[in-house]
Amino acid sequence: MTLKDRVVVITGATGGLGKVVSEHFAAAGSRLAMVGTNREKLTELESSLKLPSEQMMSCVADLALPDAADKVREAVMGKYGRVDILLHLVGGWIGGKPLTQVTAQEISSMLENHLWMTFHLTQAFIPGMVVNKWGRIIVVSSPVVSNPPANRAPYTIGKSAQEALMLTLAEELKYTGVTANILRVRTIDVQHERDRNPSAKNVFWSTPEEIWSAIEYLCSDEGAMVNGARLPLYGSS
Repeated sequence: MTLKDRVVVITGATGGLGKVVSEHFAAAGSRLAMVGTNREKLTELESSLKLPSEQMMSCVADLALPDAADKVREAVMGKYGRVDILLHLVGGWIGGKPLTQVTAQEISSMLENHLWMTFHLTQAFIPGMVVNKWGRIIVVSSPVVSNPPANRAPYTIGKSAQEALMLTLAEELKYTGVTANILRVRTIDVQHERDRNPSAKNVFWSTPEEIWSAIEYLCSDEGAMVNGARLPLYGSS
């Protein structure tokens, strides 16, 4: 299982999960392209990784813009010449009120965040992976897709659409050497509250390190047979 020299695009790289994943890929010898909206935070992340310049780059991009994914691809291709792994880790949540009080704009916002960003990213990066006959795309979703709870309609609708896109993509990618998979997480426990202060509330939370372990396997050569999976990383309920 080696990730050395793999070219990895990480969106949401400066978030709690993105930072941990970036650190682990860096330690594995991968070549990183870290995407975020804040230049200062990206610069801080680059400094913390202590990698040579030929092994990392960062892109400031608002992926809500239709042409942003293409611009990121052009920048990454200009530096590395290919992309092997795409991790779409941009989050976003709207909820907390009944459907009758939800606005159309709130639904649109979650579709933008989860469906359309994923759509533009896959259209930008998947064709090159198919040509190279090797690639991985992974997104983080939620178990709410299978069991929609009350008062979370915008988020649930956004994630449901994202998962439908990913599962369709997985079918289309069969026999290409490229896989598309979904990690389902309830809450990302960046502060490790589950371990420090266990409670009924956080018992099914997942740490970034646990999520990384799943990503590491899916991105390995040994993970090539896993395609179109929705891996539950939240224990049993």
